[in-house]
Amino acid sequence: MHQRPVLAANWKMNLGPSAATAFVRAFLPLHAARDERTVIFFPPAISFAAVHAATRARPDIRLGVQNVHTDEKGAFTGETSAGMAADAGASYVLVGHSERRHVFGETEAESARKCARVVEHGLIPVLCVGETIEQRERGETESVVLHQLRTGLSALTHEAVREAIIAYEPVWAIGTGRTATPDDAAAVHRVIRAALVRLVGESGATIPILYGGSVTPANAAALLAADQVDGVLVGGASLDAANWAAICAAGIEPGN
Repeated sequence: MHQRPVLAANWKMNLGPSAATAFVRAFLPLHAARDERTVIFFPPAISFAAVHAATRARPDIRLGVQNVHTDEKGAFTGETSAGMAADAGASYVLVGHSERRHVFGETEAESARKCARVVEHGLIPVLCVGETIEQRERGETESVVLHQLRTGLSALTHEAVREAIIAYEPVWAIGTGRTATPDDAAAVHRVIRAALVRLVGESGATIPILYGGSVTPANAAALLAADQVDGVLVGGASLDAANWAAICAAGIEPGN
């Protein structure tokens, strides 16, 4: 079960095994284990084993992989299967991240197949949805996000959907320094929440919806306080141990 807020660090193609180990050693003393929030690391695949080893004594820290292939095995040089991720110790998988969609050309149908494969291996999909700036300016945010959401979850049972995590990441706010305001985020999160409730009933209200897009220690608390924002998916600011520790502590009263 995910305790909210969910605080997820997506390192993308950063921090090799040595740097990842050093990061964890610097981060853990700054972040005491807490049972009222969920912290997840998504290291690059080549660093996963190093992070797994470095966090072995901290079961409160959870791990995921940034991508999996749709197939179980085969001649797919450079790819990782969901079964391999599970065997390595992952609990979560990012699916449909905007960079996978827009840089690598992954389709929504592939996202659906990946979500199904992830669930098949007992892992939790973190399905990413979000619009480009052009789509936003055309007033298409809601239709784009809902189409990505419904398609991505289409191959899952209602039970599996209830265990999933959704991440809203407006493409125009990723790595650009532009951030959706808490009100912007809340507006889209409410649309996603309503769609989840329509899909699986009232239990859809418990599915975490994360915001991703230029999250920093300065804006994390305000974003986490916004309506229907259950956590954050963080890229650049998660690459510095002190910054990531500050984000992981966002919203905690001093002394608590």
